[in-house]
Amino acid sequence: MALRNVVVEGDDILRKKCREVGVVTNRIRETLQDMVETMRAEMGVGIAAPQVGIMRRMFIAEPEPEKLYYMIDPVIISQEGSQTGDEGCLSVPGMIGTVTRPEKVIIEATDLEGNRKTYEFQGFDARVMCHENDHLNGVLYTDIATNIRPAPEPDELDEDFID
Repeated sequence: MALRNVVVEGDDILRKKCREVGVVTNRIRETLQDMVETMRAEMGVGIAAPQVGIMRRMFIAEPEPEKLYYMIDPVIISQEGSQTGDEGCLSVPGMIGTVTRPEKVIIEATDLEGNRKTYEFQGFDARVMCHENDHLNGVLYTDIATNIRPAPEPDELDEDFID
């Protein structure tokens, strides 16, 4: 495994729509493991492939410690309700903004073994999944956020903050 460089706002790759992965190969698995290592080193709760320079529809998310999800070719098949909270992003360092997202989402995605699965997420977990999925479509949270401002120090952040 290896740490990857995180692409930051201003790089055109973050504004492009990713193409499907299709077949899950060993190279895809290795890339996803690199993404896990990179996300954890950067103290994030998720990271999408374009954030490490790869234009494929895949992301990983760990909304809670040891609750790690590999999402390959994800599709949000339903969403309901709404919630509003502050988000940040590894690709927009030092900033946060207030974003409204669905309270509940159902996502269909391929796992590391190449099997299609359906997942249901609520609350913070749903926010994380939607944030990461947006990256696959060239959308940054700053595109839909209000009150974008400098981030407070880490010890001042709300526990439901996405980064």
